[in-house]
Amino acid sequence: MDYTKFFSDDVPSFMRSPVREIFRKVDLSAIYSFAGGYPDAATFPMDDIRRLSAAVLEKYGAKALQYGATQGVPELRKVISERYGVPVENVQVTTSSQQGIDVCTRIMVNPGDVVLTTSPTYLGALQSFKSYRADVRTLDGGEPDWSRVRFFYAIPDFQNPSGETMTLAQRQELVALAREKDFIIVEDSPYRELRYEGEPVPSIYSLAPERTLHQGSFSKIFAPGFRLGWILGPQDLLEQIYICKQALDLCPPVFDQYMAAEFMGSGALDANLQKSIALYRGKRDLMLSLLQKHMPEGVSWTHPEGGLFLFLTLPESIDTVALYDKALAAGVAYVAGSFFYVDGSHRNTMRMNFSFLDKERMEPGIRLLADIIKGEQA
Repeated sequence: MDYTKFFSDDVPSFMRSPVREIFRKVDLSAIYSFAGGYPDAATFPMDDIRRLSAAVLEKYGAKALQYGATQGVPELRKVISERYGVPVENVQVTTSSQQGIDVCTRIMVNPGDVVLTTSPTYLGALQSFKSYRADVRTLDGGEPDWSRVRFFYAIPDFQNPSGETMTLAQRQELVALAREKDFIIVEDSPYRELRYEGEPVPSIYSLAPERTLHQGSFSKIFAPGFRLGWILGPQDLLEQIYICKQALDLCPPVFDQYMAAEFMGSGALDANLQKSIALYRGKRDLMLSLLQKHMPEGVSWTHPEGGLFLFLTLPESIDTVALYDKALAAGVAYVAGSFFYVDGSHRNTMRMNFSFLDKERMEPGIRLLADIIKGEQA
């Protein structure tokens, strides 16, 4: 039976995630995977989770298993507001920060409206923008029709995929442009707390709270399985997100929210962050040293101050999209960098994740990938 006649006009705009396709095809434990953005499971606070599970049921009882407020349970909104110094009224809890990106797009973008972003940018955001038939552009592509620009999407801290961080001057320039041309900034900050060197840079939200929707996430600082994030923003924008979310999921997972509230509010989050940062700093440093040791001449890479990724640039003669199946068959996975570009360019790049793979497996994986790249250069 042909089901295509039942599909909406939006369906042709949906993008497949090459990362998710990898996970569907292979057992990650059976290969050297530098592909996904998975945290190291060693950072999951298992003892705290066991303790908090019982504590939440003892403290909240059946309330923790009931429906909750669409904005998020008051206890979690309160600890988020206290941690980041904003009024509770400016906090909206989301079912993952991915939902936060999607719901911001859903309330602001009509088909054909312009969404500006950096190049490269987060693949999951591109999926969301294109599903609403947005005209996704970068400022590198020339001056847009500013009347059609709805928002600028940025990951200012340890960007996915590049690992790079926007300077204060770049953030101030973006804020000035947003005020001059009258658009919103969607600031995606799931990695901001994972800094391994250097000094923190003020968030875009702190520079322009009246026109910024700041996205946070528990996935990289607690556990991704809880599927929790938050948005900080102006109340008028959050009100529309609140109404929109009623049609999406009614409310974020209630038990998970109480777990997150106790974890963040008790100081356990900060204690766990110290361990996570030490672990990830070591993994980042190890990957950088192994790339220096094994990669052939003509390959370069970024040096992230935090986050989970770095970005490789290979000689222009090497197509990492075409090379991918060969690499996967040999037992090593990466994500081709072109998927993070609006126009699909830069096919000689790749994103590498350093958080997931165990340290002892990192060198054989890097060496294998380097050998494959050397074979393409021969």
